[in-house]
Amino acid sequence: MARKKNILLTDVAVDDYAAEGKSLARVDGKVIFIDGAVPGDRVNLRLTKNKKDWAEGVITGFTGYSADRTEPFCSHFGVCGGCRWQMLPYEKQLMYKQQQVVDNLTRIGKVALPPIEPILGAENTRYYRNKMEYTFGTRRFLLPEELGNPDISPDQPVAGFHARGMFDKLVDIDICHLQAEPTNRIRKAIKAFAIEKGLPFYDIRTHQGWLRNMQVRLCTTGELMVNVVFGDDRPKPRKALLDHLIRLFPEITTLLYTINSKHNDSIFDLEAIAYHGKGYVIEQLEDFRFKIGPKSFFQTNTRQGTALYQVTREFAGLTGTETVYDLYCGTGSIGIFVSRQAGKIIGVEMIPEAIEDARENAALNGLPNSSFYAGDVIDICDDAFFDQHGRPDVIITDPPRAGMHDKLVRKILDMEAPTVVYVSCNPATQARDLNGLDEKYEVTRVRPVDMFPHTHHIENVVQLKLRNR
Repeated sequence: MARKKNILLTDVAVDDYAAEGKSLARVDGKVIFIDGAVPGDRVNLRLTKNKKDWAEGVITGFTGYSADRTEPFCSHFGVCGGCRWQMLPYEKQLMYKQQQVVDNLTRIGKVALPPIEPILGAENTRYYRNKMEYTFGTRRFLLPEELGNPDISPDQPVAGFHARGMFDKLVDIDICHLQAEPTNRIRKAIKAFAIEKGLPFYDIRTHQGWLRNMQVRLCTTGELMVNVVFGDDRPKPRKALLDHLIRLFPEITTLLYTINSKHNDSIFDLEAIAYHGKGYVIEQLEDFRFKIGPKSFFQTNTRQGTALYQVTREFAGLTGTETVYDLYCGTGSIGIFVSRQAGKIIGVEMIPEAIEDARENAALNGLPNSSFYAGDVIDICDDAFFDQHGRPDVIITDPPRAGMHDKLVRKILDMEAPTVVYVSCNPATQARDLNGLDEKYEVTRVRPVDMFPHTHHIENVVQLKLRNR
């Protein structure tokens, strides 16, 4: 195959899934990565990248459909960029996610592996998120059939998600199936109020406008937190909108607002002001209660978060006497969840605000055997720290997608805890880190957990045991 772009290929058989939700085909010995296909499909392709050993292609048409295809349930499928596996039956999603873990640990980790335990799927494959974020803007993403229609302008107020790959165009969402009502009704009510009152939506190109973002946290406890983010401060219309929401949605237990005049959407350095309610919500995992504010990190799938932590607790193998070090502890949720089976919990996290939340959550659950420290594990966990708190019997580490820094891998090797439980949202970087830990540890258990149905994302829990030396 010539190494030019924009080559057209016809009737190509799609035969497998690759990482990051892409499908793959093979033509003349070259692997081609494709979006939006299901193994078993036959497609026409236009190559957008064409390297020596691999290529990327976009589908220009289908010549045959896989027997595994199913009808997507969302009217926005393929446009908003989320839930990209809706066309695949859930049991097939789980199969490919399990295979993704096997492939990553085998090809990248290159360590000896036990039989990998079956993936733990979700009972609820819709309405599973407790947190959603929506954007208000001034440019609507037009569907292909709308392009060129003089009666449909992209310049209009819109509320929804960014179109895939576009920073300035939004998909106007009707119904999102990721979170239960009243989320969709709240978003539509805010949009309708602003349009009726002539209030400007935020223009991300010019960084002007008033109505900018909406965050919703809906807990299994029934508590509901809404944070409306404004691009500038207009007290009178702000009060009118927030009062309007309180009247329409008495189920909102906490209503906040944030003024964000920055050029980015992050609110972690801004104050979220409680307008109604206590300013936070309470979520529950088993019988543990957690205080969650508008800037708190918490697992976005409460029910599967519980399942993930149950696997973690099982892999920790606690008997009631162990000192557990919870690294990347965030707001303390994993450490608190395993605390009743441990002798002592030591949590370490870089973000001071998260540590404050962790301490509050420990107090909320009446856990005197836990303490939390803000800072870098590499700096904090020295000999003086071990003399004060004891060396770890079990280490639980739950790093971000980038995985652990090389220095932390080295630190864990130096600590020589008998058991390490590695919780990961990215099996590829987890596999890399397992390769580093292989110097002293062997992988003894592996179990994937599906936190995000209809997406390619997958969590994986690995138990490691210190080798006899």
